[in-house]
Amino acid sequence: MFEILQISQLGNPILRQQAQTIHDVHDERIQKLIDDLINTAVSANGVGIAAPQVAESYRLFIVASRPTLRYPNAPSMPPTAMINPRIVGHSTEVVKDWEGCLSVPGIRGLIPRYQAIEVEYTTRDGKLEKQELTDFVARIFQHEYDHLDGMVFLDRLETTKDIITEQEYQKIIF
Repeated sequence: MFEILQISQLGNPILRQQAQTIHDVHDERIQKLIDDLINTAVSANGVGIAAPQVAESYRLFIVASRPTLRYPNAPSMPPTAMINPRIVGHSTEVVKDWEGCLSVPGIRGLIPRYQAIEVEYTTRDGKLEKQELTDFVARIFQHEYDHLDGMVFLDRLETTKDIITEQEYQKIIF
């Protein structure tokens, strides 16, 4: 049975910690955490979620891009567990776009991110995967990756003028 986990909010110390490497991807606890993370992200209308956001300090996140109320123009992809992920290369092009976070409810920020990244991660089956991600999916990866290093999207703001409320953001996109 999958659970919907409680999402840690900004100010919780776990969001500022370096997450631990996962040594055994087949561990039942890790496999259950993957399922619970997917369920939690979907139920919260998230397009991604990192283990530290549910008070589990592991280098694991889910990328689950799909159109939602929060991101109506997101491309669709199956929820993907990315274990011990790494960014191994990136484009020179940086794009600023609006981001929100399940751990920072009600706020959006205009955040610069690489337009394209090359990544490596271990799948939930223990296979090493290498991919190039672009645009919105690359943005999700970079956002979730920051959580593993104790960062939130607000840390990447270039100016406080790049912050708006979720309510104002919804007016912009609709």
